[in-house]
Amino acid sequence: MKYILKLYISGKTENSQKAVENFQKLIRDLSARECEEEIIDIVENPEAAVENRILATPTLVKISPGKERRVVGDLSVRNQVLFGLDL
Repeated sequence: MKYILKLYISGKTENSQKAVENFQKLIRDLSARECEEEIIDIVENPEAAVENRILATPTLVKISPGKERRVVGDLSVRNQVLFGLDL
């Protein structure tokens, strides 16, 4: 089962940087599972935000497996992130 995760951030803000750090920790912890991850900066790629209906950042999106799930915030509350993404 392959996990596809995308993190949307906006620039180099403190919240964005914290989310990136927490995202990288999450990916390391999921290393036993196959993961495809991507970090998308909507300042550099605003079309991605529109196409994927990103209304707030940082937003982590689990594309698969299962239903698409989203978590908004800096991802610092690990239990809520895991629950929110159904991991």
